[in-house]
Amino acid sequence: MRRRTGAIPYGWWAAVLVAALLCGGAGWSYARTAGDEDRSYAEARDTALATGRRHLAVLNSLDPTRAEAGRGAWLEVSAGELREELRKDRSSPDVSVRATVTDAALTAFDHRAGTARLIATVRVETTASASDRKRLEAELLRTSDGWKVTALTTVPAAGVREEGER
Repeated sequence: MRRRTGAIPYGWWAAVLVAALLCGGAGWSYARTAGDEDRSYAEARDTALATGRRHLAVLNSLDPTRAEAGRGAWLEVSAGELREELRKDRSSPDVSVRATVTDAALTAFDHRAGTARLIATVRVETTASASDRKRLEAELLRTSDGWKVTALTTVPAAGVREEGER
């Protein structure tokens, strides 16, 4: 049997055909899911969670030497009644307060209504070398400017006893 020089073996053609079919199938699958409702929902949920985490850190931080800038940041990340309360509040801490969200999760999310509820654990540090942990619950609203915090409450830790309790 003589080999033809310059000819491509049939095995290579089969491999090229299989590769083309696999690439085409992957492209079709990606194009089909690009407008997928589940994907859109998941992206919106992830955005709400990430934005809520950042906003809680802002709302629990304040440097008394830059109090007006800090209050301005509070107003940027809030909406509704919470924003009005923050606008009226002119108190300022004696020490600098910096918050870090250590953990957070959405407990409710309505993509169509543009609302979410977030719970978070926040570590609060002061310039007085004090550190405290808070558990917070926040209500979020999607606005034309993105997600904003509309309510913020402290959540008591389950199983933690108050002083004097048995």
